[in-house]
Amino acid sequence: MTLTASSLATTAFDLGPARALSCRECGHRIPLAPEFACPECFGPLEVAYEFVDVTRTSIEAGPRSIWRYRQLLPVPHDVQRHPNTEPGLTRLIKADRLAAALGLRSLWVKDDTGNPTHSFKDRVVAVALAAARELGFTVLACPSTGNLANATAAAAARAGWDSVVLIPSSLEQAKVLTTAVYDGTLLAVDGTYDDVNRLATELAAEHEDWAFVNVNVRPYYAEGSKTLGYEVAEQLGWRLPGQVVVPVASGSQLTKVDKGFQELGSLGLVEPTPYRVFGAQATGCSPVSRAFAEGHDVVQPVRPDTIARSLAIGNPADGPYVLDTVRRTGGAVADVSDEEVVEGIRLLARTEGVFAETAGGVTVATAKKLLEAGQLDPDAETVLLITGDGLKTLDAVSDRLGPTATVPATSKAVRAALEGRVA
Repeated sequence: MTLTASSLATTAFDLGPARALSCRECGHRIPLAPEFACPECFGPLEVAYEFVDVTRTSIEAGPRSIWRYRQLLPVPHDVQRHPNTEPGLTRLIKADRLAAALGLRSLWVKDDTGNPTHSFKDRVVAVALAAARELGFTVLACPSTGNLANATAAAAARAGWDSVVLIPSSLEQAKVLTTAVYDGTLLAVDGTYDDVNRLATELAAEHEDWAFVNVNVRPYYAEGSKTLGYEVAEQLGWRLPGQVVVPVASGSQLTKVDKGFQELGSLGLVEPTPYRVFGAQATGCSPVSRAFAEGHDVVQPVRPDTIARSLAIGNPADGPYVLDTVRRTGGAVADVSDEEVVEGIRLLARTEGVFAETAGGVTVATAKKLLEAGQLDPDAETVLLITGDGLKTLDAVSDRLGPTATVPATSKAVRAALEGRVA
């Protein structure tokens, strides 16, 4: 939403072009504040803007990070003055070998494993931290399935803040270690992510100086995902792809990539050409995919049971908005088994040299499934979002991979092993 000058809410905060918080359900607006629920209908709030003088030239002249888009984000004008992890401007790879394997004419992989803590969560946390500082918070916190834990702990350490991170006790050990190393407070909670999220909501009400990035400052945090859409368009030469496949956990990333595309079109930064958005889930946690397949508007919660733990949110907050987005754009939501997830990881690795975490396997495998079902257009330019590094989820492939052979230190033995591989 873009507000006119006459409708702007007054605020003492400098959050750049952000002017108010607007309810996604009833449209009620409130001044910028650490709020996430509408006081009128309890619907989710999102940031409303007044964009001024945004051009391709002004963006391209900016830093090689998400702050090149600061004129489009709810962050202070001097956001770069404070220490931050400065994520963004990750690779967009022309994935010809993967395209051939899948049967696509033109395919790109947006590889967000190159961010500071190796996932797209660095984007949303950077925006959340910038907003939280302006809003007067002093502690950065979150409930997390893993990647957000890494990003929050790292961003707090970089800023000199304390952090409090809540995770399910069943989280992959690699993600536990890569959060604990930043020496913040890390609490493992017995229960699912949805249990952890409910606990975080309670704590956010009790600790006024704690900025829970995906709770009380969620409207600002969520806007960081728009930068994936901005970068894809800029890296394609300021144009939109024909279709994009996005992994779905809470669903916020998918809806915000779509919002980013729409903003670029409305501002004249790209030609507002049609595009389709597709969502990808693991079958063991696929409430949005199930709702889409059954034609429902309401997403029924499930209890997660999948190796794709970064997507294991059984009650996705943005699930209904994912359904709205894919239906409006002519896309779809589908899900794949854990076995297909692992095959997706391996296919991406052997064709493009990108080692993705399980969420990436979900995206690749779902793209394959959508193609086979005739839902993804094989002739349309396609972008797959790969949002996390495979080094975080080694358990998913560790029992399936290893040396081709163990051989004596002789050339004869090597020749025999090579011949055996060819056979």
